[in-house]
Amino acid sequence: MDYLPLFANLKNKPVLVVGGGHVATRKVELLNRAGARIQIVAQQLCEELISIHQKNKFEWISTTYQSQQLKKVFLVIAATNNSKLNQRIYKDASSRYLLVNTVDEPQNCSCIFPAIIDRSPIIIAISSSGTAPVLARLLREKIEALLPAHLGLMAKIAGEWRNKVKARFISLSERRSFWHKAFNGLFSHQVARRQLNEARLTLDRQLNDINISSGEIILVGAGPGNSDLLTLRALQVMQIADVLLYDSLVSKEILDLSRRDADRICVGKRANSHSTTQEEINSMLIKLAKQGKCVVRLKGGDPFIFGRGGEELQAAKSAGIPFQVVPGITTALGVAAYTGIPLTHRDYSQSVLFITGHYHSHNSITYWPNLTQSNQTLVIYMGSITAGSIASKLIINGRDLQTPVAVISRGTCQDQKVLIGTLNKLEILTHKMPTPILLIIGEVAKLHHQLSWFKNTENEP
Repeated sequence: MDYLPLFANLKNKPVLVVGGGHVATRKVELLNRAGARIQIVAQQLCEELISIHQKNKFEWISTTYQSQQLKKVFLVIAATNNSKLNQRIYKDASSRYLLVNTVDEPQNCSCIFPAIIDRSPIIIAISSSGTAPVLARLLREKIEALLPAHLGLMAKIAGEWRNKVKARFISLSERRSFWHKAFNGLFSHQVARRQLNEARLTLDRQLNDINISSGEIILVGAGPGNSDLLTLRALQVMQIADVLLYDSLVSKEILDLSRRDADRICVGKRANSHSTTQEEINSMLIKLAKQGKCVVRLKGGDPFIFGRGGEELQAAKSAGIPFQVVPGITTALGVAAYTGIPLTHRDYSQSVLFITGHYHSHNSITYWPNLTQSNQTLVIYMGSITAGSIASKLIINGRDLQTPVAVISRGTCQDQKVLIGTLNKLEILTHKMPTPILLIIGEVAKLHHQLSWFKNTENEP
């Protein structure tokens, strides 16, 4: 380990910055956020520093560096484009046992500035020990994307309860258990939704009764299949789940992104082969949440687009279980993009309609005449079994039998397959493809030849 990670309290402490350019500006802005008392030595100031100086955010003490300026300072930063001067500052500061940072010159540093993720009071620092600062910044971006914006606010509220928790629980293990439950449960989700009064009440209830059940159901859209299309929020809640109830359409790659020790229960449903009834799923969700667990209900696509998400939340509401929804990229949008088929286009389609080919037993499609407009795109979910019937009904009601169609299997995944044909051959095309399948009917389907970009196997009749 080349450097020992430390966090320094710079509030009202004198820091000397030598340099007046854009690099010095970045350091000054960071030091101001830390509350440092900044002194600058520079021949001239760039426009950004002039603006900061006009706000009395630092003291411009001299235009020329002198070693005596190092007296009574806590930290020294050399940010000039003069290597000899930077080396001199480093030697002067080191001889006085002062920490010194020389920008972009690690050999002249006794301390370095890491890449920072600021969720104050939570601070995360990442460093490559000066060897690869660009890599450190890239790592910061990746980690920052995983951390919810409410993390700092949650820490501040937790700080208000710290002494109460210490007084309530004698052992360290009991305190850890309390906070683990709070940070991974309803309290965290309430803070994320800025329900701060409710969040404080939740902590109070848990403090008075550690055994209180405060489970929650989180309905999550897993997107069309490719794990790259999972939303950031979906990934965050998957990381805190106690248990995941997932559909068959959710890929292994996506499941592997969830919390490692979370229980995983497949409740997948396929046409004519339901492994779990909807009533059983509803009952399971409620039972697990009442045990105080964070239950993530993971569905392919978006849970509110032919995903029965509304039915499951109605059951949660009736049972008095708190819930939230994380939308996903619905299959129609994701698959259309990955097959190069724009669902609307000024020359071909002025509207798009999503319909399901698998409907409730007491419902049926009764609006066929409204689906036959040549300038309208139809996207049909779960249409593999009823494709022949759908094509016949559309043609009988006036849709041109030569209307272009696309049959897409495993859309957005590496084994995506696309068949392009015409409406009168829809059933034949569908039978050639493994499920799950999405059907796109309309003039835009022929644009696949021109706009296809994602690797796929394409066959034509």
